[in-house]
Amino acid sequence: MPSMTSLFTGLSGLNANSRKLDTIGNNIANVNTTAYKSNRMVFAPTFSRTLGLGTAPNAVSGGSNPGQVGLGVSIAGTQRDFNNGSISTTGVATDIALEGDGFFIVDRAGERLYSRSGAFQRNESNDLVTISGERLMGYEVDNEFNVIRGELQPLNVPLGTLTLAEASQNVIFSGNLNASGALPTTGSVHQSRQMYTDPDPNNFVPANEATPAFDLTVPGNDLYIDDGAGGVFTALEGGDPGTIITISGIEKGGKDIGTHRFQFTTGAPAEPDVATGRTLQDYMDWLDEVLGLTQVDINGETLGGGVTMQDGRLIITGNEGAVQDLDVESADITATNNGNGIGTPFIMQRNAMADGESVRTSFVVYDSLGTPMNVDLTLVLQDYEETDGTTWQFVAESLDNADTERIVGLGTVRFDANGRFVEASNQSITLERDNGAVSPMVVDLEFAGESDEITALTDTASNLAAVFQDGSPIGTLTTFSIGETGLITGAFTNGLTRTIGQVAVGKFSNPEGLVDVGNNLFQIGPNSGDPIVTEPLNFGTGRLLGGALELSNVDLSKEFIDMILTSTGYSASSRVIQTTDELIDQLLVLGR
Repeated sequence: MPSMTSLFTGLSGLNANSRKLDTIGNNIANVNTTAYKSNRMVFAPTFSRTLGLGTAPNAVSGGSNPGQVGLGVSIAGTQRDFNNGSISTTGVATDIALEGDGFFIVDRAGERLYSRSGAFQRNESNDLVTISGERLMGYEVDNEFNVIRGELQPLNVPLGTLTLAEASQNVIFSGNLNASGALPTTGSVHQSRQMYTDPDPNNFVPANEATPAFDLTVPGNDLYIDDGAGGVFTALEGGDPGTIITISGIEKGGKDIGTHRFQFTTGAPAEPDVATGRTLQDYMDWLDEVLGLTQVDINGETLGGGVTMQDGRLIITGNEGAVQDLDVESADITATNNGNGIGTPFIMQRNAMADGESVRTSFVVYDSLGTPMNVDLTLVLQDYEETDGTTWQFVAESLDNADTERIVGLGTVRFDANGRFVEASNQSITLERDNGAVSPMVVDLEFAGESDEITALTDTASNLAAVFQDGSPIGTLTTFSIGETGLITGAFTNGLTRTIGQVAVGKFSNPEGLVDVGNNLFQIGPNSGDPIVTEPLNFGTGRLLGGALELSNVDLSKEFIDMILTSTGYSASSRVIQTTDELIDQLLVLGR
């Protein structure tokens, strides 16, 4: 008699092969899905009908095996292949391929999900998100662009909005100082005509000559000068508030030192950016600062500059060194009182020009807000050491210093008998800032770096240049790239690069236990275990490849073979049902 069991056995074969064909079809459909992991179905036999358990061998029988007839096939489960797919370069900065066993970590409304697909994009808030909108998670950076490895945060790449400036800290110089140059004998010397406190030319006597202590804030304390034609003109009028003196057009080594103003008053200045004082000595001290003159003795050497008074004359002595020569004209110093111009108070004449081997270079440094500041560095030959090299003195000056003082650095530089740098008494400059930037700002000067240095050898002339200075003005984030460790490096328009985040990854002890929730996303399953959250390259998570994507790991040739086998299995199961049906029909014919 035909068995009804064979019908159900064949039916189980039809069901099992149908479901396997579903799996194969899904794999083939996702052959071009980014980072898709192929799936396979595993069959298992169902319970068998036991006809007999068999017998053990004995004296009269060799024993018999169990007699069992299977009841069909069942679906034991599915297995996902998490082997890596091949890598395809895309050139898109937001694309990331993961080469290893890790998973990207994404957030969907507070739910943490995991993915192998690195096809990310930026949303309107500059977050990196999946195609379906889940935010990519990773580590943020602090204000100093150091990665904060702790709680995961959505990664943000603010192109076009993040700005950055960096304060200068180092300047490196190169060049050669002419060791056979002439030693300086004098700085430039300019002096004014004599000034007197009495308006009567007949009283132009030493007793009435102007002195540094003369107080010009007292009404009636006026200063007078012989006009050279038998008359007298008023140089400075006393009073409070009193005369405002403006210097403009004075050159130092052919370079304009800018415009500066001073007022004789005991109160606040009439206008911003005006220095104040009472006496001629106050004015002379101010002139010292804005002209960058110094008598400061450093290691036994002096540059000889300064402003003094002698016999009622104002004497301006420039620093030594030909490039420090001052050019002071009478018209460069003007005066006003109560808004009325009173001409040129000091008739100046040159008595000497600065000499001595010297060289000057200019460079730009930046404060913490990215504000550029020009600095002039001058080196002046000071001494020959017998069989022991040369000594030079450097002066650093800046018109952009927030303080009145023009000089921002002084020091000596010594070279040995072979012209090699030995030491410097000071290798930094200090600039005051009043614009909200970090103040004071200190910049180190490198006279002998790893690849660049200053030498002191005989030449026709000295030459000096700043070959490197760090720091930068404001820059805007324009591009970024993602490295194999997950670090996101941003490039700014000012040439700086900074780390702006790091991609985090997760590693599961059993990734096949993850639950597929669609859109290339997985969630933790009962048998997946909890992930190890870490950086790429740790714990076998693998490396990241920016500008690339992982392709599907579906093997089409294998899928087609499986499809043929599945089709054959389905047809064979249908034949079982067909044959059983024919036998049943024959049985029914016999009963008629």
